[in-house]
Parts: sequence; C-alpha cells; structure tokens
Amino acid sequence: MKVIDLARRAGVTAETVRHYTREGLLAPERNPDNGYQRYDSTDLERLRFIQRSRTLGFSVAEIRQILEHADHGDSPCPLVRDLMAERLPEIRARIRELEALASRMEQALEAWSDMPDGTPDGHSLCRLIESFPESLAAEDDTTTPRQEATS
Repeated sequence: MKVIDLARRAGVTAETVRHYTREGLLAPERNPDNGYQRYDSTDLERLRFIQRSRTLGFSVAEIRQILEHADHGDSPCPLVRDLMAERLPEIRARIRELEALASRMEQALEAWSDMPDGTPDGHSLCRLIESFPESLAAEDDTTTPRQEATS
C-alpha cells in the first residue's frame, strides 16, 4: 500500500503517515522498482495502535518506548500503566489550573465590560490588564516553572 492508501484506511492524512514514518514508528519497505514506500497490513495495525495511544495522551516518545518493548517481545503493559499513573495526576493538576484561569478570565471580562478603551500614553499600556487586581494575579504565581513553560 502507498502512503495515501494507508492514510485512507486508517482515517488520517498522508502527512500523519509520513510524520510517524519519520519518527520511526512505522517502517515501510521500499519498492525496488520506483523507490516508493510500501506499507502492509502490519503497518495499518501499528498506525491504529499509535492513534489509540495518542487518544490516551501518550507522546510520540512514549509510544516509541512502548513499541520498542513490543518489538523486542517484552510486554509493554507495565510501562503503559506506569506512564499513565504518572501522567494522570499531572493532567488533573492542569485541569485545576485551567479552571482557575477560566474563572479569572470570566472575572476580568465582567469587570472590563463597562470600561472604556484606552490609548497607550507612556505610563499605561492597556488599562484593562493594568486594572486587574494584583491579589488575583498573585494567586496565579503559585504555578511551577514547568507549568509556566507549558502555558
């Protein structure tokens, strides 16, 4: 099967197939006659596995680890459980952060609804943001450096 055929059968774009091939998650053979990559039913199953893994939140690097275990005949299930157990608390913390952010945004929009627009004058950049209470902004300073980097 060509890239486009595999993509259609898996319900993804051809670029997705090419991406996973570049990442080493798919390893097609080369057609000796024309140099095109040839995928088979094993690649289709592997691509579907990758899609399921991505749906569960696994990164490409984690999927690579999982596939390497399987390719060497080792059960990747303990690794999958460990990765998921590690990730779940991080996701729950991120959800709490996003809920707090949504609340601050709602408060800001409510407070700003009757405020006029201002023009920067050398002392003020944006009156809306500058009017935001520091006490609410200080609550946000409890994020970790990693959390700030991903925000």
